[in-house]
Amino acid sequence: MTVLRIDASIQGPNSASSELADLAEAEWLAVRPETTFVRRHVGTDPLPADAWSLALQARWLPEDQHTEQQRRAVELATTLTDELRQAEAVILALPLYNYGVSQHAKIWIDLAIAGGSQGERLLDGKPAIVLTTRGGGYGPGTPREGWDHNTAYLRRIVADVWGADLTLIERELTLAGVNPALDPLLETANLLKKAAHEAAGDAGRTLAAR
Repeated sequence: MTVLRIDASIQGPNSASSELADLAEAEWLAVRPETTFVRRHVGTDPLPADAWSLALQARWLPEDQHTEQQRRAVELATTLTDELRQAEAVILALPLYNYGVSQHAKIWIDLAIAGGSQGERLLDGKPAIVLTTRGGGYGPGTPREGWDHNTAYLRRIVADVWGADLTLIERELTLAGVNPALDPLLETANLLKKAAHEAAGDAGRTLAAR
């Protein structure tokens, strides 16, 4: 079995989203140790920011008229699309940055869509674990309720556009203990961390056992 794992954090070893993905992966491998993981970390190895526009421009030109930059962009988009097509499941660790989807994740999503056919459900019926984290609190009744423009987008792309069988795991207040303004919420943050860790491990075990 092949699982595609995508990370988008810029936090390195301090990444809360990658920590959740590590837990899901470890539990997956405990159930199915023969699984092959294909990994791409778009946070530490970002995709070219201009590749999407170049790949789209190439669509309207005969192949023999493509520039070298357009050819490379098309090849990259095709590679990313094929990684999704060929995976039997995905684990996506995609944090919220500046109230929205990470630019690294957005470029990956745009290129993967550009490499496919119009409306193609790249993950049709396949299990997908999306792990998303937020430094602050965005829930009902908080001062920033409604400021999370990341999670609904990821759900729309992975479940609705790509057709995956989505398991969404969220963790908030990851900056409690780092940002002094969040110190009063440290106890709540620890409970949210514990719940997210348990959910990530459970998702890895459950989906691997299917």
